[in-house]
Amino acid sequence: MASNSNIHFEISERKLLLRVFDVIALLVGLYIVSNTFDFDYFRLTHERWLWSVVLIVYYMLFSTILELYNLQKSSRYDTTFQGIVLSVSITVLCYLLTPFFTPELPENRLQILYFFLAISVAIFLWRCAYIFFISSPRFYKNILIIGTLEEIKIMSEAIESNTKYFKIVGYINSSDNQKEIAPKLANYEEITSLNLKEVVRSKAVSEIIIASNQREELHKPLFDSLIGLLETGLPIKEYIQVYEELTFRVPVQYIGKDFYKYFPFSRSNQNKLYLFFHRLFDVLLSVLGLLISLIFLPLVLIGNAIANRGPLFYTQERVGKNGRPFKIYKLRSMVVDAEKNGAVWATKNDTRITKFGRFLRRSRLDEVPQFINVLKGEMSMIGPRPERPSFVKELSEQLSFYEIRHVVKPGVTGWAQVKTDYGASVEDSLRKLQYDLYYIKHRSFFLDINIIVKTLSTVLFYRGR
Repeated sequence: MASNSNIHFEISERKLLLRVFDVIALLVGLYIVSNTFDFDYFRLTHERWLWSVVLIVYYMLFSTILELYNLQKSSRYDTTFQGIVLSVSITVLCYLLTPFFTPELPENRLQILYFFLAISVAIFLWRCAYIFFISSPRFYKNILIIGTLEEIKIMSEAIESNTKYFKIVGYINSSDNQKEIAPKLANYEEITSLNLKEVVRSKAVSEIIIASNQREELHKPLFDSLIGLLETGLPIKEYIQVYEELTFRVPVQYIGKDFYKYFPFSRSNQNKLYLFFHRLFDVLLSVLGLLISLIFLPLVLIGNAIANRGPLFYTQERVGKNGRPFKIYKLRSMVVDAEKNGAVWATKNDTRITKFGRFLRRSRLDEVPQFINVLKGEMSMIGPRPERPSFVKELSEQLSFYEIRHVVKPGVTGWAQVKTDYGASVEDSLRKLQYDLYYIKHRSFFLDINIIVKTLSTVLFYRGR
């Protein structure tokens, strides 16, 4: 028999819960060890509050970069353990090596081990409790979907592929064609009753998703029932809104003539203060990136001479903001004259990529010369990746709204680059377009920082394309 209540956590609530209780576990672990053993390196006192802040900032930074708040990884014991050990190790190392902000190194080196174990064990025990209780099905959100079978199928696939914390408890077919067939809907119970209050109670429904773009598809009895539920405070959402929340993409292939409803682009695109600091951020990071790249220059020169014979740099025409072409700079990763017969999509295991070129791509070192494009104002650090004119022409003809990518400067990195693999087809380009439009729509300082952190994770875990 179904429960009459459903306690659940939203995805944002789960991430916040992990962060808050990580900090609590960290401080509690140190407090217990400090008062149980002869351990005064980090004894919590009113005078030492700054040390606590520094430690928390270090841990939050490194645990975010090392993807300790990725909900898929956070629901598994093995990846959680690995992430905690690595994050705490780097946190403790940085904490010990910055005595200006933190206490001086302890005379008894055993205290460093206590310090590491206190944080690691406390956070791991809390994470085990999270996996056992919060990640269990008892806290899943029960979803009821209403709409045409085609759109219900789209929504159910988005839920299945992007989160395990939603449970579809049933669907209502609002289409006039009741004989319509959608193969995967056999997994869910079809609900024929229009007494939605009873359905919500018996199925412990937490949220209703309307998977229909056309208002006339909702029959009046169903519409009236939804109004009654709305008055009770039950969340009722439109499926494209939920699709964006789950996938962080704009589903352009499902948006028709009413596209303007779904593209209220971020005010940041016209905000002069945001644009000023965004440009300042671009210049500072580009200069810093070029200086840091000098460290790797000898390795690149030797590698290019041995396993990538030929010119070190190459230029290529790309399409920039407002459709203006420009020359992009890159370190050459393919054989010389790789495209002598015309532009060709690069594939995952492209034979044109040299052995050293593969390393350059995986480490993202091939993108370093683009910092020059950023300094010239042709690119930004963050934005949609620029494409070649021939591909832009082809994709613009096949994909709706593709030209919208050009309302902002192209970027060295971007939302699509940190969320999906390298595009090698029209289908891949559609997926990247969805991510690019999401960035343009939600552009902000916080999203920019998120992309930078995820880019660092991509480089660190050697996940470049």
